[in-house]
Amino acid sequence: MANRHLSRSVVLQTLFEADASEYDRASAHEVLERNRDEFAPRNDDDAFMVSLLDGVMGKQHELDLVIEKAAPEWPLDRIAVLDRSVLRLGLYELLFADRTQVPAKVAINEAIELAKQYSGDSSGRFVNGVLGAIYKELGEPGKEEQGKRPPRRAVRFEDMPVERHGGAVVYTRDPHGVLKLALVHDIFGHWTLSKAGLKEDESLEEGTVRALKEEAGLDITIEEQIGANEYIASSAEKGRVRKQVTYFLAHAPYQEITLQTGGGLDDARWFKISDILALNFYEDILPMVTKAVTVIASKSV
Repeated sequence: MANRHLSRSVVLQTLFEADASEYDRASAHEVLERNRDEFAPRNDDDAFMVSLLDGVMGKQHELDLVIEKAAPEWPLDRIAVLDRSVLRLGLYELLFADRTQVPAKVAINEAIELAKQYSGDSSGRFVNGVLGAIYKELGEPGKEEQGKRPPRRAVRFEDMPVERHGGAVVYTRDPHGVLKLALVHDIFGHWTLSKAGLKEDESLEEGTVRALKEEAGLDITIEEQIGANEYIASSAEKGRVRKQVTYFLAHAPYQEITLQTGGGLDDARWFKISDILALNFYEDILPMVTKAVTVIASKSV
């Protein structure tokens, strides 16, 4: 395992140089070979290092989208180059490594140690916050296999900071009169609803209108509230937070949807009602869509 940590260190150094100097993959391979000879001359783990380097560089676009979603208050160009490289490396292993060889917690802990070792404790906490939030989104894979751990200090639910969000189920009729709903797709593989955290002095309705305009380019008219949910998430800045999301039913004139911003989203489309049930939704989103369809059906559209 010590050799693997050393191998990751060599790959991290190479990723750092590749990012700072905008190397292509062929040049990065040359840098990897140089770093291995300089920092780990007796390490015979070449296949692992090459595979890890190629994996991170080949998936960099997808990895960056996930990071943007998990830490929206930290645009990539504001994250230090070394911390950015650590996040990409750790996230690649978390999402794409063989979990029988690299369990999720190992991927996260290795990234934290690299950040602390080469950057400092604050970087370690930042990496822990971002990767921890993504781990939660993934459903905490491997948690049941970790065995008993010493209890950690619990933060009371009522003491957690609250973040308020607004979102909407948006409907329209296409030029043929077919009723359709607007949905967005995230990089975790789920169809979901556009939503946004509220800005200072912004109402739920204003935040929701802004979210749909920013993410899908839609000009919506809010009709009524259809539900709300609350869940606990991990924030790189605040730790564990309570996210309170209020959802509305809204109408928009028909137009082709064009995804306006990334932020962890990779698609946006209109769907016919008959196609909705075949989609992969989060458990707390499906009831909102179902309620919206029921309300729409009762209206004279």
